[in-house]
Amino acid sequence: MPRGVDPRIVILDIDEKSLGEIGRWPWSRRLMAELVDKLFAKYGVGVLGFDVIWAERDTSSGIDVLDSLAQKDLKAVPAFQQVYRDLREKLDNDGLFAASIKSRPVVLGYYFNAEDNAVRANSIPDPVIPKGTFAGRNLSFLQWKGYTGNLPIYQKHAAAAGHFNPKVDDDGVSRRVPMLLEFEGAYYEPLSLAMVRTYLALKTGKFPEVEPGFAPERYVSRSYGGLEWLKVGPLTIPVDETASALIPYRGHKFSFPYLSLSDVIKDRIMPDALRGKIALIGTTAPGLQDLRSTPVDSVFPGVEIHANLIAGMLDRDLKQKPPYMLGAEVVLLVIGGAVLAVLIPMLSALWATVAAGVGFILIVAMDLAVWQQGGLVLPLAASILMTTALYTMNMAYGYFVESRSKRQFTDLFGQYVPPELVDRMAADPRKYNMEPRSADLTILFSDVRGFTGISEALKPDELREYINEYLTDMSTIIRSKYRGTLDKYIGDEIMAFWGAPVDDAQHARNGVHAAIEMQRERERLNAKFAARGWPTLMIGVGVNSGTVRVGDMGSQVRRAYTAMGDAVNVASRLEGRTKGYGVGILVGEATRNAVRDVVFREIDRIKVKGKDEAVTIYEPIGLESEVDKDAHDELRLW
Repeated sequence: MPRGVDPRIVILDIDEKSLGEIGRWPWSRRLMAELVDKLFAKYGVGVLGFDVIWAERDTSSGIDVLDSLAQKDLKAVPAFQQVYRDLREKLDNDGLFAASIKSRPVVLGYYFNAEDNAVRANSIPDPVIPKGTFAGRNLSFLQWKGYTGNLPIYQKHAAAAGHFNPKVDDDGVSRRVPMLLEFEGAYYEPLSLAMVRTYLALKTGKFPEVEPGFAPERYVSRSYGGLEWLKVGPLTIPVDETASALIPYRGHKFSFPYLSLSDVIKDRIMPDALRGKIALIGTTAPGLQDLRSTPVDSVFPGVEIHANLIAGMLDRDLKQKPPYMLGAEVVLLVIGGAVLAVLIPMLSALWATVAAGVGFILIVAMDLAVWQQGGLVLPLAASILMTTALYTMNMAYGYFVESRSKRQFTDLFGQYVPPELVDRMAADPRKYNMEPRSADLTILFSDVRGFTGISEALKPDELREYINEYLTDMSTIIRSKYRGTLDKYIGDEIMAFWGAPVDDAQHARNGVHAAIEMQRERERLNAKFAARGWPTLMIGVGVNSGTVRVGDMGSQVRRAYTAMGDAVNVASRLEGRTKGYGVGILVGEATRNAVRDVVFREIDRIKVKGKDEAVTIYEPIGLESEVDKDAHDELRLW
C-alpha cells in the first residue's frame, strides 16, 4: 500500500459535528444548492461526487401545498395563478439543486437491487457499455433486477452517475468493487469510475469511452471469457472474471483529507483547501450506516472506498488477479510443499523452525515482489497455511516419534544406564543402537562373600531385604554417581561396565572410583546391618579394562545388552581372587595404567584361566588426595 495522505482527493464529511450544527439528514436541497454553488464558485472544486442518493423530492418549502391549491381549489382564480407562477420557482428547492449541478462536473450516486420484486425508482444514467458487447463470452457479471436512482431532474443535469454497490466476500469484507454491473443486458459503471471519467473529461473536453480488453483468443475457452481489463482513455483498469477491481487500499481509514461539511457551509476552511481537488460528499456518522468491513479496518467509511479506487485508477496502481494466477498458485504450493515435506523431517526441531521461518519470509517477499513489480495478486493465505500445516504436522509427528523413540530407549537402556544418559541417547537415536560392536570398556564384577552362611543366618524376608539394600545401594553408585551401565545381577553378583552405550573417555577412572565407593558403602551398610543383628557384609570387586564386544546379544528366546570378551573374563577372575589375596578390590594392569588419581599397590603377577600370558594385578589403596606421605613411603618399600 502507498503511504501518506493523498491530497488530490478530499472527503467532505457529513459527520456528527455537521449533523449537530446543521440538523438531521437529509438537509434542504436549497442548502445543498447553495453548497454546490459555493464549492465551485468560491472554492474551485475540480470534480464533485455524491456518495448519497437524492431519491425523494424536497417539499420542506410548502411547494406541494401550493401546487395542490393551484391545480384544484384555486385553479380558476387568476390572481392566485399569477402569484403561484412568481413563487413556485423560488420555492422549488429541487429545481434550485438541479440548477446548481447543471453544466458542472458533478457525479451522482445510486444503487441496484437484486431482490425478485425489486422496484425501479427514479432515474439512472445510460449504460457505459451497450447490450450485446459480451455476446458469446462466458463471463460472470453480477446481475441486478431493480434500482433506486436519483430524481429525473437531478439525473438529467448531472455530468455522470455511478452505482455504489459493493462486492462483499463471504467473510463480510469488502475487497472488490464491480467496475461493470449488468442490468437488462447493459452494463453500468461505479461512482468511482464515473468520477475518474469526469475528471479526465475536464482535461480533454470529452468523456472517455469504457472499452473492454480481452486476453488473446487462444487463451479464451468455454470456462474463461477472456475479460481482463477496461480501457478508459489513457488508463487501463484490470478486472477479474466478474468485471470487479481490487480496491487498492492506501492504508487505514483517514488516508485522505477530511473536512467537516458544516465547516465548508460556514466558511471555516482555508480558501485553497479544495481548489482543483476531487471532492466526495459522504458520511462517517454511525447513524447514517455507511461503514464497511475491510482488510485494513473492521469499521471503514464507505465513502473512502470510492476515494481509494479513484486514487488507484489515476495512479495506475490497481492490482490484478488473472485466472492463470490460480495455476501459478497451485504450482508454487506443490513445489514449496514438496521441498518442505522433504526438508523439515530431515532437520532437528530448531532447524525445522528456522526452515519454516525462512519459508514464511520467502513467501511474503515473493508476494510483495509480485505485488509491487508485477501488479499481480498472489494470495498469501494458502501458502502460509500450507507452510504452517507442514511445519505443525512434522513437529507433531516428530514429537510423537521422538516420544516413542525415547520410550523405546528408556525400555531398552533404562535398566542399564541412568535417566540423564537415556535422555542424551534419545536426542540422537541414530547414534546409539544395540547392534554388537567392538569397544574399549572397563568392566566391574562384585560378589558377596560367604553368601551361603548369610542366607542360613537370616529369615527369607530378612534375606530379601538384606540383598535388596545391598544391590540398590551398589547399583546407585554405579549408575547414578559414576554413570556406568548396569549389565546384570547374577544372584548376589553385579556386573557393570563403562564406555557403552555412551562413550566415556574416563571409563577406567570411573570404574575404579565406583569400586572404592562400593567398599565404603559396604561399611555404611554394615553399621545398619549390625544394628539389626544381621551378618557382616563382605564383598570382592574385580575391575579390568580392554577391548570387548558389546551390544544386544543372546538367543531368539531372550536377549540382553551385555559385553563379552577376554577383558570381561579377566574382570570376573579378579573378583574371584580378592578373597585369596585378602583384599576388597583387584584391578587389572590396563586399568591401573589408565587411572592417575588413585594410589595402587602391586599385588602379584598371575595367570588367569583362559589366558596364556601372566597379568599384573593391583589393589587400589585410595585416592591420591587421601593417601598420606607415610603410606606412600610404605608402598615404595613394598
